[in-house]
Amino acid sequence: MSEQLDLTERRLSREEPFRGRIVTVHVDTVALPNGGTSVREVVEHPGGVAVLPLDEDNNVLTVTQFRYPFGKTLLEIPAGKLDHPGEDPGEAGLRELREETGAVPGIYRPLGRILPSPGCYGEILYLYLARDLRMEAQHLDPDEFLNVERVPFGEMVRRCLEGEIEDAKTVAAVLKAKLLLNL
Repeated sequence: MSEQLDLTERRLSREEPFRGRIVTVHVDTVALPNGGTSVREVVEHPGGVAVLPLDEDNNVLTVTQFRYPFGKTLLEIPAGKLDHPGEDPGEAGLRELREETGAVPGIYRPLGRILPSPGCYGEILYLYLARDLRMEAQHLDPDEFLNVERVPFGEMVRRCLEGEIEDAKTVAAVLKAKLLLNL
């Protein structure tokens, strides 16, 4: 077996052309493993959470909301961003689940984390599974508009595999749960 190349890129300089309410854009000049240089555009994000809520009949509580970058509504699992650096992702997931659907789980377990688009997007998404749901009132943010519906888990799996559901966090959580729960 041949020697492995050190693939590390080292930052030489950084510009920050945009700092928004949620994201910051960095344009970095980096030293490449071969001694050359290149430019990396990075969108920094505080991180997020997504929760796959399964009711007693193995229906998934989903949310449908308009996603402006794509100009259409998407069916997703409840999710949101971390409110501040260092916020516990598990607590953030419980908060988002209750705000968006009104569901409070009796059983709550991590499904791992994913990097949605590691080529340019510095976000870590933490995934959770929620079961034994108790329903309370929704508490949507003032700028949040969504519809909640229950979709059979088997239908969610099929729709993910057929490409009907395109949201990465939803696809990842549904397929992880399918393997873990054998539903």
